[in-house]
Amino acid sequence: MKLQKIVERLQKLHPKEIDLSLDRIQNLCKKLDNPQDNLNCISVIGTNGKYSTIQTMRAILEEANINYNAYTSPHVQKINERFVYNNKEIDDVSLANLLNEVEEINNNEPITFFEILTAAFFYGANKFKKNINIVETGLFHRFDATNILKKNLISIITAIGLDHLDWLPKNERTIDKIIYEKTSSLCPNTKIVVSNQENDEILKKIKKSIEKNNSKKIIFKDNYNYLKAENNFLYYEDEKGNLKLPYPNLLGDFQLSNIFVAISALRNIPTINISDKNIFNGITKIKSIARLQEITEGKLKNLVKNNKIFVDGSHNPLGAKALSKYLSSLNCNKHMILGMMKNKNHEEYIKMFKGNLTSLTTIDIPNQKNSINKDVLKNKISNYGLNLHSKTTIQDAITSIKLKEDDIIIITGSLYLAGEILNLN
Repeated sequence: MKLQKIVERLQKLHPKEIDLSLDRIQNLCKKLDNPQDNLNCISVIGTNGKYSTIQTMRAILEEANINYNAYTSPHVQKINERFVYNNKEIDDVSLANLLNEVEEINNNEPITFFEILTAAFFYGANKFKKNINIVETGLFHRFDATNILKKNLISIITAIGLDHLDWLPKNERTIDKIIYEKTSSLCPNTKIVVSNQENDEILKKIKKSIEKNNSKKIIFKDNYNYLKAENNFLYYEDEKGNLKLPYPNLLGDFQLSNIFVAISALRNIPTINISDKNIFNGITKIKSIARLQEITEGKLKNLVKNNKIFVDGSHNPLGAKALSKYLSSLNCNKHMILGMMKNKNHEEYIKMFKGNLTSLTTIDIPNQKNSINKDVLKNKISNYGLNLHSKTTIQDAITSIKLKEDDIIIITGSLYLAGEILNLN
């Protein structure tokens, strides 16, 4: 209860959810004695795949008995997920005390919720100065609160695509602008590792954007690569040698790009000692929430009995394309339950699933005032030849689907929806 009250106060410190600037967090961090300057960080930047990349690194570091802190956003079920110290998610009491201390030092100065959380993470991480810090960038990067770090071990660029366009001027809603915002201000004098991208043109644009940065570049295909073998193994290669690896415990081949950029990054940090065995074992123990996560028990599972039900937080066209590719590999009927936020590109998202769904049911996202109404969403996507329905609740949506043997349900469209689903279950 104490934690929830503090969170509610922090959310009211600024009239806007997002206000792109570094001034406020720099001022607060100065009051905190610039905790970020003492940290050794791995920065993770991109549109999609950041979470899975971070979870892969966490699993490998744990196998190697290396201590880390991790900062991610948004959370799916509870805010504690954003704060990992010494390999463990922070507990309610410790988080409440941390946020309360930073709140008092901030002294009611206007600052966005994400900014004060970021400052709080850096402040808390100073208790574990020797740990590696994995820091996920929020919106874009150039004016993101995380972009005040001075000591980066490495910067990771995951897949970049179109998202959050409503925060850009209408004439700048292009992939070129997004690449610029995400990659033009990466830390110099370090290393930059670039993941596989949707196409070679995007990869070429990223290379161009970072070419004046004096950091060493480690580029997919140029400096590291991977391939799938027929015997259910994966092969990875870079300048340090080759690895034969098992398939990870994450569904979807699209996850391979995230896993291997994580491996490449860790193998290129000379201050940490990661063995081949650590990597081998680590990728089979990745913990992932709301990324093609199968619900195997609970109230919602009981509604589908022997059929499978998945929850996935994809919410932009790039994520939809990856999810649709995975669904295409399944020889069964696929039923989608969809809820999205108002500011997303709904039509471009659903285009990716054309011809790949048996039915689609739209729902409202509970407890989210900025979600799009189920009927409005249904009407927006009515021209794509889909078997469309809308239902008020997630339970109604599930029970309304006439499932045959081996049919699956995928609930997707928003991380906020995924969180509500998992909390409900």
